[in-house]
Amino acid sequence: MSTPQLGKIACVTVSAADLDACERAYSRNFDYRVSEKSVVSETQASLWNTPGMVGAKTLIMEPASGNDFVFRFIERPSDPDYQPLTTWGWNAAEVLVENVDALAAQLIDDDFKILGEPKNLSFTDDIRAMQLRGPANEILYMTELKAPIPGMDLPTATSFVDNTFIVILGGGDISAMMQSYQQQFGIAPAPVMESRITVASRAFGLSIEHRYPIAALGIKDQCMIEVDELPAQAGPRQTEAGLLPPGISMVSFRCTTAPDESAAECTGLPYRGHKASCTSGAAGELIELIHI
Repeated sequence: MSTPQLGKIACVTVSAADLDACERAYSRNFDYRVSEKSVVSETQASLWNTPGMVGAKTLIMEPASGNDFVFRFIERPSDPDYQPLTTWGWNAAEVLVENVDALAAQLIDDDFKILGEPKNLSFTDDIRAMQLRGPANEILYMTELKAPIPGMDLPTATSFVDNTFIVILGGGDISAMMQSYQQQFGIAPAPVMESRITVASRAFGLSIEHRYPIAALGIKDQCMIEVDELPAQAGPRQTEAGLLPPGISMVSFRCTTAPDESAAECTGLPYRGHKASCTSGAAGELIELIHI
């Protein structure tokens, strides 16, 4: 079997104690629409190795653009010990928006908390972003791309709030994280840069001038995986046996190789009739592959 080639980010899965709160927040702030309500099947729970999730309610929402992307919220008891951005695993989803300042101005405080006000990135005025914490303790980077960036193949938002195009992975060893993606998916390591991550530094209680080793792994279909090496006080995300991790628990990618024997027939979204398999990375992150 050939090496799987990661493509478009198809789904970001969030563990959520209150699905109604997620539905309200994403519909009235982002103009997302409900595309499916269901429960976790035995097939899915087996695929993810989370037997305790069988029968858990699910809520799937998609942007108005209909851009082949969904957020999947799965009902799971809240974990009072989970602190976003401070553990290994999927720490944030970066979402395309048309106008980040307009979004900030209309946000409903009870739905989202602004962790970082809109501002231009340090290296270009053509990218403007803010950071939010959502109703399920999920972290979102809301990003407006105002003009093409030379040397970067970036998408364009086609609705007020569109799809996730970058996912942010935190771990203890950036080299090990990149090596995992190289070994499993043939993704070449990217140059490592030192960068401030203000929202993470606040979560860790560090100076906002603290710099983190980060790298951007390019995958197909104008998507990326950002890998961040976290400080020594970070560690594996504590997860109750049989359940999905708290926060952003899994990311699903379209994959251009034929499925292996372990692939499962899952119905509905985000599968769209395709088989799926599941693996994990060096930071313990769950990676769902949708074979197309």
